[in-house]
Amino acid sequence: MSSRPSAESPRRFHAEPLVVVLRHLEALVASGPVSIDVPDPDLGHGRYPGERVEGGLVHRPLRSWCDLAEGLSCRLRTPRGVDATHVRLTFEPLGSEASWHTGGGARTEAPQERYGAASDFARVRKFEDAGFLLPWLEAVGRLPLPPGARLLDLGVNRGDELAAFAEVEGIRFVGVDHSASALVEARAAFPDPRHAFVQADLNALPSDLGRFDVVVSVGTLQSPGVDDRALLRKLVQEHLEPKASLVLGFPNSRFRDGEVVYGARVRNLREPDLSLLVKDLSFYRRYLHQHGFRTFLGGKYDLLLTAVRGQASGSGDEEA
Repeated sequence: MSSRPSAESPRRFHAEPLVVVLRHLEALVASGPVSIDVPDPDLGHGRYPGERVEGGLVHRPLRSWCDLAEGLSCRLRTPRGVDATHVRLTFEPLGSEASWHTGGGARTEAPQERYGAASDFARVRKFEDAGFLLPWLEAVGRLPLPPGARLLDLGVNRGDELAAFAEVEGIRFVGVDHSASALVEARAAFPDPRHAFVQADLNALPSDLGRFDVVVSVGTLQSPGVDDRALLRKLVQEHLEPKASLVLGFPNSRFRDGEVVYGARVRNLREPDLSLLVKDLSFYRRYLHQHGFRTFLGGKYDLLLTAVRGQASGSGDEEA
C-alpha cells in the first residue's frame, strides 16, 4: 500500500517543526502536486513565525509558505480554508525554465529578434509584478530629474520601465535596442515626437546620441555579447551630463513556468550562484565612485544600482 496521502486526505500539521513539513513535501513533490493542511496564517496576526497561537498551533505567515514553495521549485496554489483553524496548501512542481534563459525562445530566424515582439520573452511584463515594480519605483524616486531631462534607455525593448518617468515635466526619451519589432511597440507606447527609439547594437552606440541627464538599463548589461565594462566607460566619458544619474538593473532571478524564481543562476549550474553578480556589481560601484558618483544598491528580483553625481542620493548611500 502506498504511503503517499491521497488528494482527499492530505497530511494535517499543527505544531511540528518546519523542517518536518519540508521533509514531507520533499519526499512527495517530485511525483506531482502535494496538498497539506496547516494552521491558518490569519490566526497569527502580529505573531512571529514559530510562535504559538490559540489551541497550541504554530504560526507561519503566508509569505513563509511562498518562500518554501519557491525553495522547492513549486508553485503555491491559492490556499483554501478547510475549517476554523486550518487551510489547505497545494505545492505544484514548476515546469522548465523559460526558453530565453537557455538561448531559445524566438519564433523568428533573426538573432536580433530573440527578445522581439514575436518571442517568448515578449510575454513577460515584469512591472506587473510587485517584486519588480516597487523596487524600480524606489530607485527612480532617488533620481534628481530636472524638467526637460533627457533619458537614455539601453536595451529599451518595448519601454515598460519608462512609464515610471511619465510625470517628469518635459522629459525626453531616447531608447536603444537591437530588436526592430520591440521598438515598434515602444514607439506606439510613447508616440510623443520628443521621444526617439533607435535600432543599434549596444557595443556600437551611434555617435550622435548626445548627452543625458539619466541613463537606465534593466537586465541588459549582462547579456551575452555585450561588453558591459566598455559600455559603462563610454557612457561616463561621452554621454553623461555633469550631474547625471543612472539606474542599472542586474537580473537576480529567472522564470519558470510563468513564475519568477529568486536567484541568479550561472549556466550549467543547477543552484543559484551570486558570485559573478557580486563581482560585476563591485566593479560598477568602484568605477562610479572613482568618477564622483554616490551609489545605492537595492532591488530584489533585479538588483538595482542607483548612481547620482553632484548631490547625495539618499540616506543609504555609500562612498568608496
